[in-house]
Amino acid sequence: MARPLIGVSTYLETGARWGVWELDAALLPAGYPRLVQRAGGLAALLPPDAPERAAATVARLDGLVIAGGPDVDPDRYGAARDPRTGPPARERDTWELALIGAALAARVPLLGICRGMQLLNVALGGTLVQHLDGHAELVGVFGGHPVKPVPGTRYAALVAEEMTVPTYHHQSVDRLGTGLVPSAYAADGTPEAVELPGDHWVLGVQWHPEMGEDVRVMRGLVEAAGT
Repeated sequence: MARPLIGVSTYLETGARWGVWELDAALLPAGYPRLVQRAGGLAALLPPDAPERAAATVARLDGLVIAGGPDVDPDRYGAARDPRTGPPARERDTWELALIGAALAARVPLLGICRGMQLLNVALGGTLVQHLDGHAELVGVFGGHPVKPVPGTRYAALVAEEMTVPTYHHQSVDRLGTGLVPSAYAADGTPEAVELPGDHWVLGVQWHPEMGEDVRVMRGLVEAAGT
């Protein structure tokens, strides 16, 4: 049986260095494709492209992951920019919002990771808290904190127990997008997972499962993509 093809969105960065080269590059931390592979999927990297190509791209996939990365442009949810919000990545916002819209329209299984969860919320009309203390302990270093599942949710069916997760973020969901429900919380009440109820597999997690050993969330996506 063929492994489900899971597309993962990527960065597009200028001046990346490897070997003797310094060039523009489509980048993705290796933890993402490795997690897809460990969960039984085949990873395909999706660099930013023209948004009108999103539907055709998603049509070739069995599942979609929107990866972590820079802050979502506050213009996308009608907010003034907080001084602590990072520089916009408008091309990536445009492409990933188009991918999310295409996956929702085509009912392709969808997992948003960190920024991906936030962008899913924005795509459905929600807003974000632009700065949150305590969820990124040191610059460039992943921390960890416990998250508690909400009983009866898709996430709780995958991970029934409270567990400590790898985390690095300074923003979070505020007003939930249309149809989304929280499915896990941090101890301070921050929503750490959101999902769409029903038979379309759509889940966002605020932490970084690609930086840990637990494959259950990604395996849930891969299994949904294989049906």
